[in-house]
Amino acid sequence: MIFVATTEDGGEVRYVDKKRWLWVLSTFTPAVPMICALLMLASGNMLFAALPLFFYYVIVPALDMLVGEDWNNPPEEVVEEMAMDQHYRRLLYVAAIVLWVNFLVVAWVIGTQDLPFWAAALLTVAVAVASGSGLTVAHELGHKQNRLDQWGAKMVAALSGYAHFMIEHNRGHHVQVATPEDAASARLGEGLWTFVLREMPTVARRGWQLEKQRLEKKGHPTFSLHNELLQGYAISAGVGLLLVAAFGPWMLLFLAVHHPIAWFHLSMANYVEHYGLKRTSKPNGRYELCEPRHSWNTNHIVSNLLLFHLQRHSDHHANPQMPYQSLRNVEDLPHLPSGYPGSFLLAAVPPLWRRVMDPKVAKWAKGDPTKCNVAPGLENYYALKFQNRSA
Repeated sequence: MIFVATTEDGGEVRYVDKKRWLWVLSTFTPAVPMICALLMLASGNMLFAALPLFFYYVIVPALDMLVGEDWNNPPEEVVEEMAMDQHYRRLLYVAAIVLWVNFLVVAWVIGTQDLPFWAAALLTVAVAVASGSGLTVAHELGHKQNRLDQWGAKMVAALSGYAHFMIEHNRGHHVQVATPEDAASARLGEGLWTFVLREMPTVARRGWQLEKQRLEKKGHPTFSLHNELLQGYAISAGVGLLLVAAFGPWMLLFLAVHHPIAWFHLSMANYVEHYGLKRTSKPNGRYELCEPRHSWNTNHIVSNLLLFHLQRHSDHHANPQMPYQSLRNVEDLPHLPSGYPGSFLLAAVPPLWRRVMDPKVAKWAKGDPTKCNVAPGLENYYALKFQNRSA
Protein backbone atom coordinates (compact mmCIF):
# COMPACT_ATOMS: atom_id res chain seq x y z
CA MET A 1 0.00 0.00 0.00
CA ILE A 2 1.21 3.50 -0.84
CA PHE A 3 0.56 6.32 1.61
CA VAL A 4 0.13 9.67 -0.13
CA ALA A 5 0.17 13.11 1.49
CA THR A 6 0.55 16.74 0.45
CA THR A 7 3.41 18.87 1.76
CA GLU A 8 3.01 22.45 2.95
CA ASP A 9 4.34 23.79 -0.34
CA GLY A 10 1.82 21.76 -2.34
CA GLY A 11 4.14 18.92 -3.26
CA GLU A 12 3.27 15.24 -2.97
CA VAL A 13 4.83 12.65 -0.66
CA ARG A 14 4.45 8.97 -1.51
CA TYR A 15 5.61 6.37 1.02
CA VAL A 16 5.57 2.57 0.97
CA ASP A 17 5.78 0.87 4.37
CA LYS A 18 8.13 -2.03 3.62
CA LYS A 19 7.34 -3.54 7.02
CA ARG A 20 3.57 -3.52 6.48
CA TRP A 21 3.30 -7.30 6.14
CA LEU A 22 6.39 -8.08 8.17
CA TRP A 23 4.41 -7.06 11.25
CA VAL A 24 2.65 -10.43 10.88
CA LEU A 25 5.76 -11.77 12.64
CA SER A 26 4.50 -10.11 15.82
CA THR A 27 1.42 -12.31 15.65
CA PHE A 28 3.53 -15.43 15.03
CA THR A 29 5.93 -15.02 17.94
CA PRO A 30 3.45 -15.93 20.72
CA ALA A 31 2.62 -19.18 18.90
CA VAL A 32 6.14 -20.64 19.13
CA PRO A 33 5.51 -22.62 22.36
CA MET A 34 2.26 -24.04 20.96
CA ILE A 35 3.90 -25.04 17.67
CA CYS A 36 6.77 -26.71 19.51
CA ALA A 37 4.40 -28.51 21.88
CA LEU A 38 2.42 -29.92 18.95
CA LEU A 39 5.63 -30.92 17.14
CA MET A 40 6.72 -32.66 20.33
CA LEU A 41 3.48 -34.67 20.40
CA ALA A 42 3.64 -35.51 16.70
CA SER A 43 7.27 -36.63 16.76
CA GLY A 44 7.62 -37.95 20.29
CA ASN A 45 10.83 -35.92 20.61
CA MET A 46 10.75 -34.17 23.99
CA LEU A 47 13.60 -31.85 22.99
CA PHE A 48 11.07 -29.70 21.14
CA ALA A 49 10.09 -28.41 24.61
CA ALA A 50 13.43 -26.59 24.80
CA LEU A 51 13.15 -24.96 21.37
CA PRO A 52 10.96 -21.93 22.31
CA LEU A 53 13.43 -20.60 24.90
CA PHE A 54 16.28 -21.27 22.47
CA PHE A 55 14.38 -19.27 19.85
CA TYR A 56 13.57 -16.34 22.14
CA TYR A 57 16.95 -15.98 23.84
CA VAL A 58 19.50 -17.33 21.36
CA ILE A 59 18.14 -17.13 17.83
CA VAL A 60 16.45 -13.72 18.13
CA PRO A 61 19.45 -11.93 19.76
CA ALA A 62 21.72 -13.49 17.15
CA LEU A 63 19.45 -12.34 14.32
CA ASP A 64 19.34 -8.86 15.86
CA MET A 65 23.11 -8.67 15.65
CA LEU A 66 23.28 -10.15 12.15
CA VAL A 67 20.41 -8.21 10.54
CA GLY A 68 21.19 -4.94 12.30
CA GLU A 69 19.08 -1.85 12.89
CA ASP A 70 16.44 0.07 10.97
CA TRP A 71 16.90 3.84 11.20
CA ASN A 72 14.14 4.59 8.70
CA ASN A 73 11.25 6.88 9.62
CA PRO A 74 8.00 7.42 7.74
CA PRO A 75 7.76 11.00 6.42
CA GLU A 76 5.98 13.28 8.87
CA GLU A 77 3.34 14.06 6.25
CA VAL A 78 2.10 10.43 6.16
CA VAL A 79 2.35 9.60 9.88
CA GLU A 80 -1.29 10.49 10.54
CA GLU A 81 -2.54 8.47 7.56
CA MET A 82 -0.50 5.47 8.68
CA ALA A 83 -1.87 5.81 12.19
CA MET A 84 -5.44 5.59 10.83
CA ASP A 85 -4.82 2.46 8.75
CA GLN A 86 -6.84 -0.37 10.34
CA HIS A 87 -4.56 -3.08 8.95
CA TYR A 88 -2.11 -2.51 11.79
CA ARG A 89 -4.84 -2.51 14.44
CA ARG A 90 -6.28 -5.77 13.13
CA LEU A 91 -2.91 -7.45 13.62
CA LEU A 92 -3.10 -6.60 17.33
CA TYR A 93 -6.36 -8.53 17.62
CA VAL A 94 -4.91 -11.46 15.71
CA ALA A 95 -2.00 -11.47 18.17
CA ALA A 96 -4.42 -11.35 21.12
CA ILE A 97 -6.25 -14.42 19.82
CA VAL A 98 -2.97 -16.25 19.14
CA LEU A 99 -1.82 -15.51 22.69
CA TRP A 100 -4.92 -17.09 24.20
CA VAL A 101 -4.85 -20.09 21.87
CA ASN A 102 -1.16 -20.60 22.60
CA PHE A 103 -1.81 -20.53 26.35
CA LEU A 104 -4.75 -22.94 26.21
CA VAL A 105 -3.11 -25.43 23.82
CA VAL A 106 0.05 -25.65 25.92
CA ALA A 107 -2.07 -26.03 29.06
CA TRP A 108 -3.94 -28.87 27.31
CA VAL A 109 -0.69 -30.60 26.33
CA ILE A 110 0.72 -30.34 29.85
CA GLY A 111 -2.56 -31.33 31.46
CA THR A 112 -3.34 -34.36 29.32
CA GLN A 113 -0.01 -35.85 28.20
CA ASP A 114 2.40 -37.96 30.22
CA LEU A 115 5.42 -35.66 29.86
CA PRO A 116 8.75 -35.77 31.66
CA PHE A 117 8.79 -33.15 34.39
CA TRP A 118 11.59 -31.22 32.69
CA ALA A 119 9.66 -31.02 29.41
CA ALA A 120 6.51 -29.79 31.16
CA ALA A 121 8.60 -27.24 33.06
CA LEU A 122 10.27 -25.93 29.89
CA LEU A 123 6.94 -25.59 28.10
CA THR A 124 5.45 -23.77 31.09
CA VAL A 125 8.32 -21.28 31.17
CA ALA A 126 8.11 -20.87 27.39
CA VAL A 127 4.39 -20.09 27.36
CA ALA A 128 4.95 -17.70 30.29
CA VAL A 129 7.59 -15.85 28.27
CA ALA A 130 5.13 -15.65 25.36
CA SER A 131 2.37 -14.33 27.65
CA GLY A 132 4.75 -11.82 29.22
CA SER A 133 5.87 -10.60 25.80
CA GLY A 134 2.18 -10.54 24.85
CA LEU A 135 1.64 -7.76 27.32
CA THR A 136 3.07 -5.67 24.47
CA VAL A 137 -0.31 -6.17 22.78
CA ALA A 138 -2.14 -5.11 25.95
CA HIS A 139 0.18 -2.12 26.11
CA GLU A 140 -0.60 -1.05 22.54
CA LEU A 141 -4.38 -1.54 22.82
CA GLY A 142 -4.50 -0.03 26.29
CA HIS A 143 -3.25 3.33 25.02
CA LYS A 144 -6.32 3.62 22.79
CA GLN A 145 -9.42 5.42 24.04
CA ASN A 146 -12.25 3.31 22.58
CA ARG A 147 -13.93 0.65 24.71
CA LEU A 148 -13.20 -2.25 22.33
CA ASP A 149 -9.46 -1.68 22.46
CA GLN A 150 -9.60 -1.17 26.21
CA TRP A 151 -11.36 -4.52 26.60
CA GLY A 152 -8.86 -6.13 24.23
CA ALA A 153 -6.06 -4.90 26.48
CA LYS A 154 -7.91 -6.20 29.53
CA MET A 155 -8.29 -9.68 28.01
CA VAL A 156 -4.60 -9.93 27.13
CA ALA A 157 -3.53 -8.75 30.59
CA ALA A 158 -5.93 -11.25 32.17
CA LEU A 159 -4.02 -14.04 30.43
CA SER A 160 -1.31 -13.70 33.07
CA GLY A 161 -3.40 -12.30 35.93
CA TYR A 162 -1.91 -8.81 35.52
CA ALA A 163 -5.10 -6.75 35.46
CA HIS A 164 -3.52 -3.72 37.12
CA PHE A 165 -1.02 -3.29 34.28
CA MET A 166 -2.83 -0.82 32.03
CA ILE A 167 -4.21 1.29 34.87
CA GLU A 168 -0.82 1.63 36.53
CA HIS A 169 1.02 2.00 33.24
CA ASN A 170 -1.14 4.78 31.79
CA ARG A 171 -1.92 6.74 34.94
CA GLY A 172 1.16 5.94 36.97
CA HIS A 173 4.22 5.07 34.92
CA HIS A 174 3.55 7.55 32.09
CA VAL A 175 3.08 10.34 34.61
CA GLN A 176 6.13 9.63 36.76
CA VAL A 177 8.43 7.94 34.24
CA ALA A 178 12.18 8.60 34.62
CA THR A 179 11.81 9.98 38.15
CA PRO A 180 12.78 8.51 41.55
CA GLU A 181 9.05 8.29 42.36
CA ASP A 182 8.33 5.82 39.57
CA ALA A 183 8.58 2.19 40.67
CA ALA A 184 8.78 1.06 37.03
CA SER A 185 11.88 3.17 36.24
CA ALA A 186 15.11 1.41 37.19
CA ARG A 187 17.75 3.39 39.06
CA LEU A 188 21.42 3.66 38.23
CA GLY A 189 23.28 0.92 40.08
CA GLU A 190 20.10 -1.04 40.84
CA GLY A 191 20.36 -4.68 39.79
CA LEU A 192 17.56 -6.42 37.91
CA TRP A 193 16.68 -8.73 40.80
CA THR A 194 16.54 -5.85 43.31
CA PHE A 195 14.44 -3.83 40.89
CA VAL A 196 11.92 -6.63 40.38
CA LEU A 197 11.41 -7.06 44.14
CA ARG A 198 10.75 -3.32 44.41
CA GLU A 199 8.74 -2.85 41.24
CA MET A 200 6.27 -5.74 41.22
CA PRO A 201 4.51 -5.13 44.55
CA THR A 202 4.72 -1.35 44.22
CA VAL A 203 3.04 -1.16 40.81
CA ALA A 204 0.35 -3.58 41.98
CA ARG A 205 -0.44 -1.32 44.97
CA ARG A 206 -0.31 1.80 42.83
CA GLY A 207 -2.64 0.26 40.25
CA TRP A 208 -5.18 -0.53 42.98
CA GLN A 209 -4.88 2.97 44.47
CA LEU A 210 -5.33 4.65 41.10
CA GLU A 211 -8.41 2.58 40.33
CA LYS A 212 -9.83 3.30 43.78
CA GLN A 213 -9.36 7.04 43.20
CA ARG A 214 -11.04 6.80 39.77
CA LEU A 215 -14.06 5.01 41.23
CA GLU A 216 -14.36 7.49 44.10
CA LYS A 217 -14.47 10.39 41.63
CA LYS A 218 -17.28 8.67 39.76
CA GLY A 219 -19.17 7.88 42.96
CA HIS A 220 -18.69 4.09 42.73
CA PRO A 221 -17.58 1.84 45.60
CA THR A 222 -14.19 0.21 45.26
CA PHE A 223 -15.61 -3.30 45.37
CA SER A 224 -18.09 -3.16 42.52
CA LEU A 225 -18.59 -4.31 38.95
CA HIS A 226 -17.14 -0.98 37.83
CA ASN A 227 -13.69 -1.91 39.19
CA GLU A 228 -11.54 -2.72 36.16
CA LEU A 229 -8.96 -4.55 38.24
CA LEU A 230 -11.59 -6.86 39.68
CA GLN A 231 -12.97 -7.43 36.17
CA GLY A 232 -9.56 -8.57 34.95
CA TYR A 233 -8.83 -10.69 38.01
CA ALA A 234 -12.26 -12.35 37.66
CA ILE A 235 -11.43 -13.36 34.07
CA SER A 236 -8.09 -14.80 35.19
CA ALA A 237 -9.66 -16.67 38.10
CA GLY A 238 -12.46 -18.04 35.92
CA VAL A 239 -10.03 -19.38 33.32
CA GLY A 240 -7.91 -20.89 36.07
CA LEU A 241 -10.89 -22.71 37.56
CA LEU A 242 -11.88 -24.05 34.13
CA LEU A 243 -8.35 -25.38 33.56
CA VAL A 244 -8.34 -27.13 36.94
CA ALA A 245 -11.78 -28.60 36.26
CA ALA A 246 -10.71 -29.82 32.81
CA PHE A 247 -7.17 -31.03 33.45
CA GLY A 248 -6.85 -31.52 37.20
CA PRO A 249 -4.97 -29.95 40.13
CA TRP A 250 -1.63 -29.93 38.27
CA MET A 251 -2.97 -26.81 36.56
CA LEU A 252 -2.57 -24.97 39.85
CA LEU A 253 1.18 -25.54 39.63
CA PHE A 254 1.13 -24.57 35.94
CA LEU A 255 -0.57 -21.26 36.74
CA ALA A 256 1.64 -20.65 39.80
CA VAL A 257 4.68 -20.81 37.53
CA HIS A 258 3.19 -19.21 34.42
CA HIS A 259 1.85 -16.01 35.95
CA PRO A 260 4.92 -14.83 37.94
CA ILE A 261 7.30 -15.58 35.06
CA ALA A 262 5.07 -13.57 32.71
CA TRP A 263 5.12 -10.70 35.23
CA PHE A 264 8.88 -11.00 35.52
CA HIS A 265 9.22 -10.77 31.75
CA LEU A 266 7.37 -7.45 31.78
CA SER A 267 9.54 -6.26 34.67
CA MET A 268 12.65 -6.99 32.61
CA ALA A 269 11.30 -4.70 29.89
CA ASN A 270 10.59 -1.98 32.46
CA TYR A 271 14.11 -2.39 33.82
CA VAL A 272 15.93 -1.83 30.54
CA GLU A 273 13.63 0.91 29.23
CA HIS A 274 14.63 3.74 31.59
CA TYR A 275 17.67 2.54 33.54
CA GLY A 276 19.40 5.48 35.23
CA LEU A 277 17.62 8.18 33.19
CA LYS A 278 15.98 11.08 35.00
CA ARG A 279 13.87 14.07 34.06
CA THR A 280 15.10 17.36 35.47
CA SER A 281 13.23 18.77 38.46
CA LYS A 282 12.11 22.39 38.07
CA PRO A 283 12.30 25.01 40.86
CA ASN A 284 8.55 24.58 41.50
CA GLY A 285 9.11 20.90 42.24
CA ARG A 286 7.58 19.63 38.99
CA TYR A 287 9.55 17.60 36.52
CA GLU A 288 10.23 18.62 32.94
CA LEU A 289 8.02 17.04 30.31
CA CYS A 290 9.01 13.56 29.21
CA GLU A 291 11.12 13.73 26.07
CA PRO A 292 12.48 10.97 23.80
CA ARG A 293 15.83 11.21 25.58
CA HIS A 294 14.29 9.87 28.79
CA SER A 295 13.87 6.33 27.43
CA TRP A 296 16.37 3.84 26.06
CA ASN A 297 15.75 3.15 22.39
CA THR A 298 16.72 0.35 20.05
CA ASN A 299 16.10 0.02 16.32
CA HIS A 300 17.11 -3.64 15.98
CA ILE A 301 14.91 -4.89 13.16
CA VAL A 302 14.13 -8.48 14.13
CA SER A 303 13.11 -7.99 17.76
CA ASN A 304 11.15 -4.86 16.86
CA LEU A 305 9.20 -6.85 14.28
CA LEU A 306 8.44 -9.46 16.94
CA LEU A 307 7.32 -6.91 19.54
CA PHE A 308 5.18 -4.40 17.63
CA HIS A 309 7.89 -1.71 17.72
CA LEU A 310 7.89 -1.58 21.53
CA GLN A 311 11.63 -0.98 21.42
CA ARG A 312 11.18 2.42 19.81
CA HIS A 313 10.28 3.35 23.33
CA SER A 314 11.62 6.89 23.21
CA ASP A 315 9.04 8.14 20.72
CA HIS A 316 6.34 6.15 22.51
CA HIS A 317 6.84 8.00 25.80
CA ALA A 318 7.04 11.35 24.07
CA ASN A 319 3.88 10.55 22.06
CA PRO A 320 1.89 7.87 23.98
CA GLN A 321 -1.04 7.88 21.55
CA MET A 322 1.15 7.19 18.52
CA PRO A 323 0.43 3.66 17.19
CA TYR A 324 3.34 1.27 16.83
CA GLN A 325 3.64 1.46 13.02
CA SER A 326 4.21 5.23 13.13
CA LEU A 327 6.82 5.36 15.90
CA ARG A 328 9.96 7.15 14.80
CA ASN A 329 13.65 7.13 15.54
CA VAL A 330 14.87 10.48 16.84
CA GLU A 331 18.39 11.89 16.78
CA ASP A 332 20.58 11.93 19.90
CA LEU A 333 18.74 9.14 21.72
CA PRO A 334 20.27 6.83 24.31
CA HIS A 335 20.52 3.39 22.71
CA LEU A 336 20.53 -0.09 24.20
CA PRO A 337 23.34 -2.39 23.01
CA SER A 338 20.85 -4.95 21.64
CA GLY A 339 17.15 -5.58 21.20
CA TYR A 340 15.14 -6.51 24.27
CA PRO A 341 15.91 -10.28 24.27
CA GLY A 342 19.65 -9.61 24.17
CA SER A 343 19.35 -6.80 26.71
CA PHE A 344 17.38 -9.09 29.04
CA LEU A 345 20.23 -11.60 28.98
CA LEU A 346 22.69 -8.82 29.77
CA ALA A 347 20.52 -7.48 32.61
CA ALA A 348 20.29 -10.96 34.16
CA VAL A 349 23.98 -10.61 35.06
CA PRO A 350 24.02 -7.29 37.00
CA PRO A 351 27.83 -6.75 37.03
CA LEU A 352 27.97 -7.25 33.26
CA TRP A 353 24.93 -5.00 32.76
CA ARG A 354 26.50 -2.20 34.80
CA ARG A 355 29.80 -2.58 32.98
CA VAL A 356 28.06 -1.99 29.65
CA MET A 357 25.30 0.44 30.66
CA ASP A 358 26.83 2.67 33.33
CA PRO A 359 29.22 4.34 30.84
CA LYS A 360 26.23 4.92 28.54
CA VAL A 361 24.33 6.59 31.38
CA ALA A 362 27.40 8.69 32.24
CA LYS A 363 27.66 9.83 28.61
CA TRP A 364 23.93 10.62 28.53
CA ALA A 365 24.26 12.73 31.71
CA LYS A 366 27.45 14.40 30.43
CA GLY A 367 29.32 13.14 33.47
CA ASP A 368 26.94 14.67 36.03
CA PRO A 369 25.49 11.96 38.34
CA THR A 370 23.00 14.45 39.80
CA LYS A 371 21.19 14.30 36.46
CA CYS A 372 20.71 10.54 36.85
CA ASN A 373 18.13 8.49 38.70
CA VAL A 374 20.61 6.94 41.15
CA ALA A 375 19.80 4.12 43.56
CA PRO A 376 19.69 5.43 47.16
CA GLY A 377 23.01 4.97 48.92
CA LEU A 378 25.06 4.94 45.72
CA GLU A 379 25.22 8.71 45.16
CA ASN A 380 28.80 9.08 46.44
CA TYR A 381 29.93 5.96 44.58
CA TYR A 382 28.69 7.32 41.25
CA ALA A 383 29.96 10.84 41.96
CA LEU A 384 33.45 9.37 42.35
CA LYS A 385 33.02 6.96 39.42
CA PHE A 386 31.88 9.71 37.04
CA GLN A 387 34.67 11.98 38.25
CA ASN A 388 37.31 9.33 37.58
CA ARG A 389 35.80 8.63 34.19
CA SER A 390 35.99 12.27 33.12
CA ALA A 391 39.46 12.82 34.58
